[in-house]
Amino acid sequence: MSRKIITILSGAGISRESGLQTFRDMDGLWEGYNVEEVCTPQALKKNPEMVLDFYNLRRKAVAEAQPNSAHFALANLEQFYEVRIITQNIDDLHERAGSTKILHLHGEIFVARRSVEDSELRQEIRGDIKVGDLASDGAQLRPHICFFQETPFYWDTALQWVTECDEFVVIGTSLNVYPAAGLVDIARNKPITIIDPNPPARNGVSTIALPATEGVPLYIKKLLELG
Repeated sequence: MSRKIITILSGAGISRESGLQTFRDMDGLWEGYNVEEVCTPQALKKNPEMVLDFYNLRRKAVAEAQPNSAHFALANLEQFYEVRIITQNIDDLHERAGSTKILHLHGEIFVARRSVEDSELRQEIRGDIKVGDLASDGAQLRPHICFFQETPFYWDTALQWVTECDEFVVIGTSLNVYPAAGLVDIARNKPITIIDPNPPARNGVSTIALPATEGVPLYIKKLLELG
C-alpha cells in the first residue's frame, strides 16, 4: 500500500526562526538594499560586485544558521508519510534537518553557476564569489539564485508534486510571490493547511495562526491522530 503524500510549500517564515532575515518583512528592503539593486538580472549587469557581495553575506548567514524544530519535525514526518518539500528558500536548512525530497524553486545559496543559466555548469560554493571568478567555460560565476524576472527552477516537478499529493501544507509564506503562490490554486481540491502567524485569507483553507516552530508540530500531531 502506497503511503499518503504530504506536499509542503515552505517560505521565509520557517527560516526566520533560525535567524535568517527576509526582505519582505522590511518594506522591500533587505539590510538597506532595494530588491531591484540585488535581485534582478539588470542589477547583476549594472553592479556585479554589489550583487555578489550581497549574496556572499547571505551565504555566511546561512552557514551560521541552524535548522529549527519545524525543520526537524518535517524531516521526522517521513517516518509516516511521503513528504515532498517545495521551498522558496535558498538555504539548506531542510537538508540539514534530514528531509530527503526537496525542490528549491528560487535556487540554492551554496551553488554557483555561469552568468547564463546552464544546468550542466553548476558547482558547489562555500566561500565568496568575486568579480573575475569564472566557470569552466570562462563565464563569470554568479549565485544559483532565481532573480526577479527569471523563471523558477523545477516548476514542472513542483506542479506534479502538488497534483499528486493527498494534502498540501503552506508554511511561513505570505503567498505574495508568484508563481509559487499559485500552487495553492493547483491544490484547491485537496485539504490545504496554512501555518503562519498571519495566515493569508484563502477560501476553503484551514489555518494555524502560529509560527512554524509551534504550528508545524501541532499540525503533525493532528495529522497523526487522524491517521
